[in-house]
Amino acid sequence: MKTQAITAAPSILDSPIEYLKGVGPLKADLLKKELDIFTFGDLLEHFPNRHIDKTTINTIADISAVTDFIQVVGVIDDIAIIGEKRSKRLVAQLRDKTGSLELCWFQGINWVEKNLHVGKPYLVFGKTGFFNGRPQITHPEIEPWSPAMIEGKNFLEPVYPTTEKLKTRGLNGKQIGKLTLALMEMISPKEIQENIPRPLMEKLQLLPRYTAYCAIHFPKSKEEYEVALYRLKFDEFFISQVRLGLTRLSRHKQSKGVVFEKVGEYFNTFYSKHLPFELTGAQKRVLKEIRTDTARGRQMNRLLQGDVGSGKTIVALLTMLLAADNGFQSCLMAPTEILAQQHYLGLSQLLKDMPVNIRLLTGSTKKAERREILQQLSDGSLHMITGTHAIIEDPVQFKNLGLSIIDEQHRFGVAQRAKLWAKAAIHPHVLVMTATPIPRTLAMTAYGDLDYSIMDELPPGRKPVTTVHRNEMHRVRVMDFIRSEIDRGRQAFIIFPLIEESEKLDYENLMDGYEHVKAFFPEPKYWISMLHGRQTPDIKETNMQRFVKGDTQIMVSTTVIEVGVNVPNASIMVIENAEKFGLSQLHQLRGRVGRGAEKSYCILLTGSKLNNDARERIKTMCATNDGFKIAEKDLELRGQGDNEGTRQSGALNFKLANLVLDKEILEKAKIEAEILLTSDEELTSADNLPLKNYLLLQRGKTVWSKIS
Repeated sequence: MKTQAITAAPSILDSPIEYLKGVGPLKADLLKKELDIFTFGDLLEHFPNRHIDKTTINTIADISAVTDFIQVVGVIDDIAIIGEKRSKRLVAQLRDKTGSLELCWFQGINWVEKNLHVGKPYLVFGKTGFFNGRPQITHPEIEPWSPAMIEGKNFLEPVYPTTEKLKTRGLNGKQIGKLTLALMEMISPKEIQENIPRPLMEKLQLLPRYTAYCAIHFPKSKEEYEVALYRLKFDEFFISQVRLGLTRLSRHKQSKGVVFEKVGEYFNTFYSKHLPFELTGAQKRVLKEIRTDTARGRQMNRLLQGDVGSGKTIVALLTMLLAADNGFQSCLMAPTEILAQQHYLGLSQLLKDMPVNIRLLTGSTKKAERREILQQLSDGSLHMITGTHAIIEDPVQFKNLGLSIIDEQHRFGVAQRAKLWAKAAIHPHVLVMTATPIPRTLAMTAYGDLDYSIMDELPPGRKPVTTVHRNEMHRVRVMDFIRSEIDRGRQAFIIFPLIEESEKLDYENLMDGYEHVKAFFPEPKYWISMLHGRQTPDIKETNMQRFVKGDTQIMVSTTVIEVGVNVPNASIMVIENAEKFGLSQLHQLRGRVGRGAEKSYCILLTGSKLNNDARERIKTMCATNDGFKIAEKDLELRGQGDNEGTRQSGALNFKLANLVLDKEILEKAKIEAEILLTSDEELTSADNLPLKNYLLLQRGKTVWSKIS
C-alpha cells in the first residue's frame, strides 16, 4: 500500500535549552559555547560516558581490599579537624551495625563541617581505600538518609562529558545528569518517533527508539545499557547508509551518460596482441564493472582504488580503448606535469603498434604543438589526451568527450571536475583512480555515494618490497648497503620528514641530511639530486628528470616525491626519522620502489626512543605490504575523526558509532539498507513511511528534491 508522507508539527525537542527547568540564560550560554547544546534535542543526544551503580546499599563490613565503589548508610558519631596548613583535613567516623568507616575531606572543609551533624544518619557513596588498615572514603558523596531511600536508586546514575569551565559554574557530569532526568520526564514516545521500519526492528530484535534513549541515559542494568547502545549505533549507521544509497540511486536516475554499447576492434586487437601480461582477476573484475556502468545510458561515477603497483594504468587504457571503439574521445588528468608525462610515455609505449592517436597537454606544451592538439581535439582525430589542469582550460574543446579519468582524486576540486564535464553535451563517464587505499569501513561511509572498485592483487612479476627497521646507530651500515646497491647499477631515494612547525627547520634538516649523504657519497663518483619545497617548479622538474634518466644515483628529498613517480631502476627507499610519518604516508613512499625487476628494499631509520604508536606503525610496515591492511591499521591508530582524505560530508558525524570498533554493526546496517532500497527505493510503503518522514525532517542532508 502506498502512503503519503507528512510534515511534522514542531517538537518539544526543538525548544531552546534555556527553557529547560534548572538551566536559564547564563547556564544556557555556557552549554552552547562549551558543548554545542542549543536545544532539548541536543541535550538528549549528549550521551553519558559512564554510569555509577547506586542501585544497592551495602554494609560497611562488605568493604574488602578488592572493593571499588560502594554505597552505605550509617550514623556519624565523630567529626574532627586534624593537621595544619596543607595537611589540614576533616575526618568523620560513620558507623553502621557491622562496623565503622572513616570519611575524609581535604577541600571544602568549612562547608562540610557546617552541614554534617553527629548522631544523624547519612547515605554515603565513594571509592574505597584503606588507611592504617581501616576502610576509608576520601571526598565521598554524602546526603541525609531517610527511610524512603532504603532500596537505593532504581537506575544506574549517568556521568556526562563536561568541561572545566562548566564545572566551575555548577555543571559537572552529574549535574548535567539532573538536567537530562528533568528532560526525560517531559518527553514521551510521541517526541521520539520510530525511524526504522517495523519488520526490520522485529527481524533484528531492536529496542523501540524511545526505550533506547531512556535506557542509554538511565539504564536499570549494564545489560539494558548495552542493548540500547546497540540500537542507537545501528540507527546512526543505518540512516547514513540509506542516505548514501538514495544519493547513489538519484544520480543513477538523474544523470544521463553516453552509451559504450560494443567492445570493438581497438579493444580486442590490443587485448589479444599487445597486452604486456595476463590481467589479474581483480583487473578483469573491475573492467567488467566499468563495462556494465558504461553500457547503461547513465553517467558512470566510479572510484577505483588500487594499491601501489596494482596495474590501474592498464585498466585505464582498456577503458579508453572501449571509448574509442564507440566513437568517443577520452582524457586522463594527473595532478602534476611529471605524472602526466609519465602516463603519456607509458601509454604511448603500450599503444606504439596501434592506430590510436594520443597526445600530451600540459602548461609547458609549446604554442605550435598546443594549437595542433586543440585542432585535433575539436575535429575528433585525437582519440586520447593525457595532461594536467591544462585540459580543463576554456580554449580546450572536444568533439565528443565520453570518458574522463582522474588520477589521485584528492588533488582535484569539485569545481575543476565540473569544468571538465561541461566540455561535453552529455556528461562524460568518470573514473577516479587513487593509490591511497581507503579502509573498507571508511569507504562504506565517507565514499558510500560513489560506486567503488578495489584492485587488491599485484600483477605477475612484481616482487614485494622488503621492509626493515634500523636504529640511528646503524646508519653507517645502511649507507654501506646503499653503496653496494649503487655499485650494482641501482638508484636510491633518501626521504626527510616535513616538520610542521617551521619551513626553515625543514630546510635546515634537509640540508644537514644532504651534507651527511654527500660525505658518504662524494662527487664525482656519485651524483645526488635534491628536491624540496623552496625550489621553483622548473628546478624541481630538472632535478627529478636527472634522477629519472639515471644521471644521478641518489635522490635526497623532503616528502615532495609525488605519488606515482616511476623510476623502475630505484631499488632502495630510506626514510629518515620514520617515526614522524603517518602509516599511509610511509606506505606511499615505499611504493616508489619495487617497480622494476630487481629486489627492492625500504629502510625505516628511527631514533632509539619510540612511543607506542610509532612502534606500532613501524611494526605494521615491516609486517605487511598490503595497503588495505595498512589503511585499516592507520584508521585504528588515528581514530575516525582524523583520517586523511576523509570527505567533510557529515557522513562521519557519528555520536556513538565508531568505525574501528563497530565494523560488524556497520556491515549489518549496510546490508539492510541495500535490501530496503532494492525493494522500495522511493520509501512509499506504509512500513517505510516513518523512515521517509524522519529523513524529510533531517532537512538538507538528503537529496529528496530529486527523489520524491
